Amino acid sequence: MTTAEEWNEAFTPRPVHEYLESTVAEFGSRPAADFMGKVWTYAELGELVDETAAGLQAMGVGPGVHVGLCLPNTPFYTIFYFAIMKVGATVANFNPLYVEREIAFQARDADVRIMVTMDLKIIYDKVEEVRKEKILDKIIVCPMSFCLPTVKKVLFSLFKRKELADIPNDAAHIRFNDLLAKGQKPKPVDIDPAESIAVLQYTGGTTGVPKGAMLTHKNLSANIEQMRCVFEKARAGEEKMLCVLPFFHVFAMTVAQNLSIILGAEMVLQPRFELKSLLDAIKRKKVTLFPGVPTIYTAINNSPLTENYDLSSINLCLSGGAPLPVEVKESFEKLTGCILVEGYGLTESSPVAAVNPLDENRRAGSIGRLVPGTSSRFVSIEDRHSEVAEGEKGELLLHGPQVMKGYWKRQDATDEAITPEGYLHTGDVGYQDEDGFIYLVDRIKDLILCSGYNVYPRVIEEAIYQHEAVDETIVIAIPDEYRGQSPKAFIKLKDGFSMTGEDVKTFLKDHLSSIEMPRDFEFRDELPKTMVGKLSKKELVEEEAQKRSEAQAKSA
Repeated sequence: MTTAEEWNEAFTPRPVHEYLESTVAEFGSRPAADFMGKVWTYAELGELVDETAAGLQAMGVGPGVHVGLCLPNTPFYTIFYFAIMKVGATVANFNPLYVEREIAFQARDADVRIMVTMDLKIIYDKVEEVRKEKILDKIIVCPMSFCLPTVKKVLFSLFKRKELADIPNDAAHIRFNDLLAKGQKPKPVDIDPAESIAVLQYTGGTTGVPKGAMLTHKNLSANIEQMRCVFEKARAGEEKMLCVLPFFHVFAMTVAQNLSIILGAEMVLQPRFELKSLLDAIKRKKVTLFPGVPTIYTAINNSPLTENYDLSSINLCLSGGAPLPVEVKESFEKLTGCILVEGYGLTESSPVAAVNPLDENRRAGSIGRLVPGTSSRFVSIEDRHSEVAEGEKGELLLHGPQVMKGYWKRQDATDEAITPEGYLHTGDVGYQDEDGFIYLVDRIKDLILCSGYNVYPRVIEEAIYQHEAVDETIVIAIPDEYRGQSPKAFIKLKDGFSMTGEDVKTFLKDHLSSIEMPRDFEFRDELPKTMVGKLSKKELVEEEAQKRSEAQAKSA
């Protein structure tokens, strides 16, 4: 891999849309995107981006304007993403599964007056309600029919018409075909990569009021270059990238979409995670690159459908968003013959900060080494200003060109998150070994304080995952009159298995200390997940709090 020094010397910040232009020039005839069997070449994608950018300029979109994207994984996301940046404006990502209240809050906070969405009722109707609240001025509506092959387009029009929204013919609504400035290119715009905000990416909604991380062109182009270094074995112009993680999420935006662009890879777009459709896509396209989250790899490992599919085309997989259990990694590698490694990042770092080597030097249980151009510190959890000794556990701080400019309109939160020297507080606790590999033990906010000892839920979860019957598990803190707090484990079992809490406790006696042993076990058919498929503790913490509140009210 390129050394940090070599990388820093070679890297020059660039406007993000220039990467697409370079790939169009080099791989114009190569497939760029496949959506349900309809394929666009890079030349066609580049032309659509230019015509869309020219149309946006005619609307007055340019530097300082924030345009919302409320889109699933379709070619429209990529078209508007690069078109918006090309005219010097800013992309604000919205989750299409958000409820109306969440869309309204984010649009108001991000100063978004123009939203791009689909003509699907399930998404459009929510966006239209936000417009009626006078938060939005314009809605650009993209037709689902544009994305479909001819046969599927006919079937969709016949049988799925009820899923299409009724779009008014008024000045507030602009149809995609009317926006396109056919045959035109936008006027060039001067963009300062270090200062111009390319993307407003919201984060922190599970722990408080969501905040918009300001990711500049420099931040994103740095992370693109860092991913090029990490995936140095990828073959430019030959790879096929499975894009099942949603592009509105920062991990997929960088590692699935932007990495595909820089590699000239074909993006195999999946609008949502549905296991059979995903397996069919791998088989049909012979996918070679597959970024994902642990829950998706787990679903493939455990599904009876999998044995009917040849997955041997997959070469490299990068798991992010949540800790990758060793058992899940080993099972998936055995099933496919691929390399599956864990990486690490945050919205605030564009997002990738560390990745395991994509070779025999990878280490299970580690998030890997820092990507080129990135440095770290570990500081005391009690005193954020004091570094801990080498090898000791502390909060991980990151420094690098991919670290955000700050939080939109939140200087207080920016000052709390970024030190005067430019180091980003991650909120994650871990340590680094003598070879530079980083191991995380948990989030600071998830620490369980048992009788004065720090207990890490991730350590307990890793131990539980070693039991062959366990499909998924989440460990949280619950109050304990004697110890202050104790761990509680929620477990989803694999199909065909059964066990009790005592069975789990007996198994864990050889894996955990007495202070780490969960006080309670609860078995569930499903565990809560975020909208991108990560296991989510928030709902379980809230449930436990509600139970305690009801019990106290009853006893009173």
